[in-house]
Amino acid sequence: MTKRVFLIVLDSFGIGEMPDAAEFGDEGSNTLKACFDTGKLNVPNMRRLGLFNLDGVDYGEPYEFFGEHKTYARLSELSKGKDTTTGHWEMMGIVSEKPFPTYPDGFPPEIISEFERRTGRTVICNKPYSGTKVIADYGTEHMRSGALIVYTSADSVFQIAAHEDIVPVEELYRYCEIARGLLTGEHAVGRVIARPFTGEHPFTRTSRRHDFTLKPPRRTVLDEISEAGLTCYGVGKINDIFAGAGLNGFVRTENNADGMKKTAEFAEQDWEGLCFVNLVDFDMLYGHRNDVMGYTNALNEFDAWLGDFLDTRWRGDVVLITGDHGCDPSTPSTDHSREYVPLLKYGQQIFPQFSGTLAGFDNIGKMIKEYLIRN
Repeated sequence: MTKRVFLIVLDSFGIGEMPDAAEFGDEGSNTLKACFDTGKLNVPNMRRLGLFNLDGVDYGEPYEFFGEHKTYARLSELSKGKDTTTGHWEMMGIVSEKPFPTYPDGFPPEIISEFERRTGRTVICNKPYSGTKVIADYGTEHMRSGALIVYTSADSVFQIAAHEDIVPVEELYRYCEIARGLLTGEHAVGRVIARPFTGEHPFTRTSRRHDFTLKPPRRTVLDEISEAGLTCYGVGKINDIFAGAGLNGFVRTENNADGMKKTAEFAEQDWEGLCFVNLVDFDMLYGHRNDVMGYTNALNEFDAWLGDFLDTRWRGDVVLITGDHGCDPSTPSTDHSREYVPLLKYGQQIFPQFSGTLAGFDNIGKMIKEYLIRN
């Protein structure tokens, strides 16, 4: 029997504040409930996997399971953070006791001046900003001067926005590599992100975003799967998040629809191991932009695709659905939120049964390793 796991991360799909949410400024955040409260959420396939049976989810209609075969749980994060890198790394066994550095007042002068020296371009902005608003406010100046728009957020990111007519994308990527090499030690941010945009004011961000991350500090479950001679394949920004470590194949995606399409195409091929998927639109297009209806519609679209995907699974396939943090689109904040995430499982084969609340996203990696390597 061919054993395969599809781990699908709905980027920012939180299901309610964690006990320490107030320490992160996220008290009251609940991404799932914000979507449910629109009255337009329609996710029958995730419901039958236990979405509305989860601890703390006291809305929606629970699914009636028979017997003791419960394979759904609420996961709490052990790491000190609420960002993409921290969440994904923890899934694969790395608990980050120290958070990545953040820059609420912008990056220090010594970082910016050295970045300007190495790139030969000046920097404008250098403060926390919304990604769409920053190009609206600084795009024209960038077009006139050629200066790079550098900005951050509440997350550990160094973002560089540039118009593709002023800075070709490959050149922007090179600048990001320069920043990645510069941001080490105490300034080792989780991600350096290229943010290309096009058009005239109002400008439009393109799909050629690229993340430049740190390599994980030690081996992950991805390494163990690959070293066991199995496939370890990334869809979406998984390769970026792990800086390629542990993967033996990957594909980037343009949006959720493209990610789902490429996941389904890969599922039709003959392989054994893990397909690790990140669907980023939930976070990038809807959570950060406080678009509750957009987030809700994206969940509905994923769920409709999920029904067909589950119906075509092979005998040894297991599908796991989770999130990496929250990003409640209904709160005043446009940043990530410190929330529990769901873990929903589909598959007929022997696999650890679970329910209730589990401490640690790393439970996911342990289950995958147990199924693929140790059985």
